Amino acid sequence: MGFNEKERAFIEWYPRGYGVGFKVTDRLFETQTEYQRLELYETEGFGKLLVLDGTVQLVEVGEESYHEPLVHPVMLAHPNPRRILIIGGGDGGTLREVLRHETVEKATMVEIDETVIEVSKIYLNVAKGAFEDPRAEVMVGDGVKYLRETDERFDVIIVDSTDPVGPAKLLFSEEFYRNAYDKLNDKGFYITQAGSVYLFTNELIDAYRAMKKVFDRVYYFSFPVIGYASPWSFLVGVKGDLDFTRVDVERARKLDLYYYDPERHETLFQMPRYVRELLERA
Repeated sequence: MGFNEKERAFIEWYPRGYGVGFKVTDRLFETQTEYQRLELYETEGFGKLLVLDGTVQLVEVGEESYHEPLVHPVMLAHPNPRRILIIGGGDGGTLREVLRHETVEKATMVEIDETVIEVSKIYLNVAKGAFEDPRAEVMVGDGVKYLRETDERFDVIIVDSTDPVGPAKLLFSEEFYRNAYDKLNDKGFYITQAGSVYLFTNELIDAYRAMKKVFDRVYYFSFPVIGYASPWSFLVGVKGDLDFTRVDVERARKLDLYYYDPERHETLFQMPRYVRELLERA
């Protein structure tokens, strides 16, 4: 896993020998932060590549293929999303997409690794001014601890974390989901990325099963993401009588989205048959 000097390529290896790689033209930056190994590369055709602990986080060209489906389906399914919580997302892409919605009064982002935020501000063209938006509150800290201790309530909670393995497993636990449910308003959405449909199937099922114990309804969907072992899975928890199968297409038209198509929202729910059956049995 990692940078191959001879081949001038970065390859992330997934389970069972499956890899995702990029041709690299320059190695820009690397450091060991307090929490993880951070690397930054210039790729041949996708702009800069951000890597944490050997796993691809994003490439500049195509990062919207992850941030759009993470943010806009829940934001457009909610009738009036005003107060938003983002856990993780230090590159600023999720915050940027949230702040595109005119209804948002405050977006709180809690990122544990300050270095990710600082490196992203300096090197990456992702946040596009989101960190400076007066509606944004950016905090450095433990998102699990914040969610447990805060007195604030939110309309939408978005978890933009690393893969559902290792240290990030706490963000996929039943206890964490219960804290999230409690901190949502009477009607609210919770969304998290949940890993590769094919290669993290067991982790997806475990997270789905835990969320079903907590939320009033749980939805799963997938989306092809540039740089990840696609299709990539997402899980949505609902509190109250909100309907995630419908989105506000009129509001969506103001956003001019590139990857996620609100007019074809129903296509999100396509899942390989065997995975759908496993989830339904769960």
